Amino acid sequence: RAEVLRVEEDGNRVVRFSCDGEFYETLDQIGQMPLPPYITQKLEDKERYQTVYSKDLGSAAAPTAGLHFTKELLAKLAEKGVELAYVTLHVGLGTFRPVKVDDVTQHKMHSEHYFLPQETVDKIAAAKARGGRVIAVGTTSCRTLEAVGSQGPLRACEGYTDIFIYPGYQFQVLDGLITNFHLPESTLIMLVSALAGKENILHAYQVAVEERYRFFSFGDAMFIH
Repeated sequence: RAEVLRVEEDGNRVVRFSCDGEFYETLDQIGQMPLPPYITQKLEDKERYQTVYSKDLGSAAAPTAGLHFTKELLAKLAEKGVELAYVTLHVGLGTFRPVKVDDVTQHKMHSEHYFLPQETVDKIAAAKARGGRVIAVGTTSCRTLEAVGSQGPLRACEGYTDIFIYPGYQFQVLDGLITNFHLPESTLIMLVSALAGKENILHAYQVAVEERYRFFSFGDAMFIH
């Protein structure tokens, strides 16, 4: 049984559930995973929409750039000297919303919960000190690092961010990004344009269309560096 407590300005509803047994077990049995609007078929295998390193409950969508990474690939990267560090950002339902204003500075981003551990902060500081690069896997990791880095020196913390990254933004932490091909007129394509430049992204997408790359959640990825 569910009771709607209130309706938010953006149309989201705050709901109180009552059920027998463990709530999350019940939710896993009867609930449906939120999917982007372009995925119209039911997702039969939920594991296909999970990264191999996900562990914390809370996200409404997968950080899809991470779907390219298997445990074997992560092990090979570590063997080659690539240090792996982790952040948590609980993706909100607002990630599926398009930008509906002509002036992007007037667009209001949804707020998402993040957690940046001390171990990751230390690894980033060490990499920067020796002239290494920080490569984020996915726009979620990017937003987490830049949300904290834009406020001053990187530090371990937990909180909420509604950071909106678009062309003109000066990156404070990132040196590169692995990301999928995104929907047009989305905040995600604006983020990658801020890092790579609008013309470079337009050219990359043109090539992707010509070469029949796969787009969106289960599609191909690009490495911006």
